[in-house]
Amino acid sequence: MTSPAVLRELNGALESGRVLTRDVDLRTYSYDAYLDEFLPDGVVLPSSSTEVARIVDVARRYGFPFVPRGRGTNLSGGTVAVDGGLVIELSHMDRVLSVDVLNQVVRVEAGVYNTDVTAAVDSAGFFYAPDPASGKACSIGGNIAEGAGGPHCLKYGVTANHVRALKVVLSNGELVELGGAVCDLPGYDLVGLFIGSEGTLGICTEASLAVLPKPETIRTLLAVYDSIDCASETVSAIIATGILPATLEMMDNLVIQAVEDSFSAGFPRDAAAVLLIEVDGLKEGVEQQCDEVRALCEAKGAVEVRVAHSESEREALWKGRKGRLAP
Repeated sequence: MTSPAVLRELNGALESGRVLTRDVDLRTYSYDAYLDEFLPDGVVLPSSSTEVARIVDVARRYGFPFVPRGRGTNLSGGTVAVDGGLVIELSHMDRVLSVDVLNQVVRVEAGVYNTDVTAAVDSAGFFYAPDPASGKACSIGGNIAEGAGGPHCLKYGVTANHVRALKVVLSNGELVELGGAVCDLPGYDLVGLFIGSEGTLGICTEASLAVLPKPETIRTLLAVYDSIDCASETVSAIIATGILPATLEMMDNLVIQAVEDSFSAGFPRDAAAVLLIEVDGLKEGVEQQCDEVRALCEAKGAVEVRVAHSESEREALWKGRKGRLAP
């Protein structure tokens, strides 16, 4: 490996300040939310898909290892430079490129924050369903590389269910497009193959994402239990009735204590477990489902069931779940 030669060529190919080699910068990008730490030889900050392709081509010609990096929230160690080489940091590619409300598609660069996709279509009455707990901090490119899920996955599915098309840089520096605008594209599902590949098949630089109409009504419940078994039986009972909540999450006492120590979310510290349940849809149907879910919780031994009656109360209930590190 010839680190100086690679870095010199990249410095000549990119704008000033886009190639980082200072020790403080290398250490900043030597770890993610995982525990391992490996120092790269350099960090490059591309601003477009073509620049990513150029960087990969340079690294390929020198036989120099590289690893793509999003916002670094992943818990798999997938963005650390185990063999040194380059970290290709995509956070500067953070533009929402287009919003097509008619076809319910948003096209974004890889560095766009997860929550910014919903923000781009919120005023039009739409939302982006995949919602990892780190949604305010994680990027779409990272969500795609890791195959991220989130609380909404029970009803709406994970990232793979909401990606229409990708722009990808392959290991030889070639820029290709996978998928297309239509929902059921003929041929192999190359988009599905790529999602969750953690950078081993290429680097995602752009994505076309499907967005959904916002539900008319949302009801959020917190059910408190003095037994994990009772909470687990409630989950089975809800699904058995045919009700499909938008979210259905359990936290045991260990997690409750950690959440309260960090965020004071209002969860009862003496509870063995809590269920965070959300139902959404048309107003009449949601109110009925909310009543049915509450009755099921009480029948299975819930000692308390709280129902959020405002958006602020709903946000307070989600504060603990969204605040802790989770996929």
